[in-house]
Amino acid sequence: MNREGRAFWWQLAALAAAVACAPLMVGNPYHLNVLNVMALNVLVVTGLNLLIGFAGNISLGHAAFYGLGAYISGILTSTHGWDPWLAMLAAACVVALVALLIGIPTLRLAGNYLVMATLGFNLIVTILILQLDEFTGGPSGFSGIPPLKIMGHSLASDQDFYWLAWTTALLGLLLARNLADSRVGRGLRALHDSPVAAAAVGVPTAAYKVQVFVLSAIYASVAGSLYAHYFGIVSPTTFDIFASVELVTMCLVGGMGNLWGGFFGAAFLTPLPLVLHVFEEYKDIFFGGILLLLLIFQPQGLAGLWARVRGARAARAGEGA
Repeated sequence: MNREGRAFWWQLAALAAAVACAPLMVGNPYHLNVLNVMALNVLVVTGLNLLIGFAGNISLGHAAFYGLGAYISGILTSTHGWDPWLAMLAAACVVALVALLIGIPTLRLAGNYLVMATLGFNLIVTILILQLDEFTGGPSGFSGIPPLKIMGHSLASDQDFYWLAWTTALLGLLLARNLADSRVGRGLRALHDSPVAAAAVGVPTAAYKVQVFVLSAIYASVAGSLYAHYFGIVSPTTFDIFASVELVTMCLVGGMGNLWGGFFGAAFLTPLPLVLHVFEEYKDIFFGGILLLLLIFQPQGLAGLWARVRGARAARAGEGA
């Protein structure tokens, strides 16, 4: 194992320890609820970072996959009496199939065309959720979704769900890390830098694009199913185009192509609207402004800023020596 790999395992162990200690320090159930939502955002952003940061394809439609996972799982359990775990698996399979059917034609596009195609997909899913009200509840949302159970124990409480949410988020990070270190991960980096050069050295660029798109959609679907069974209700506004902008902003704030950057972006931005609750009505403008400023002044995000700080420190240390 190389030095970078050892560092990742130490960082993951430190994060796991912090996650284990957090419930002991957070006594307010509302704050625990925020941590649970943060874990779900970390899971979605980790998958999105594989697509944007590694493959170089920007998607403004991942909130649609998030919503499909939530609604499919909720409808199967509440309306048709499915077991929640089986419903989650079925939702992930359906979302993977949808992502495959969407990804094959749209990922042939590039730049603004790809962004507009994924944006259109998100709008279509939102309209369908609103119009199919006899199945989805329409604008009022869909309620009565049962909580998940493990060996007969209900995960309805904030603390019980906390362990499931963060375990899933950490496993998602570990899976993404293993993928990034694999031959496929190296191919994705080559694809991000230059699709033409990657194809010239034998990287199956079209297949890799579709595969990582489907994988990122599965991440979002699992997070959506967990969201539905945690809150017991889903609403179309939770998964609209503005939600997609928030997810992309979290990815960019942390740093594209850096899995820890994606984690810290989600961890930083999830509680921010709660801290700035005075500006709740302007939340979408706030996230759009952050996204715009990042693209102009700090496109590498927090990870890039930290790398610059470390580089400056190393340079000063070298001069001092």
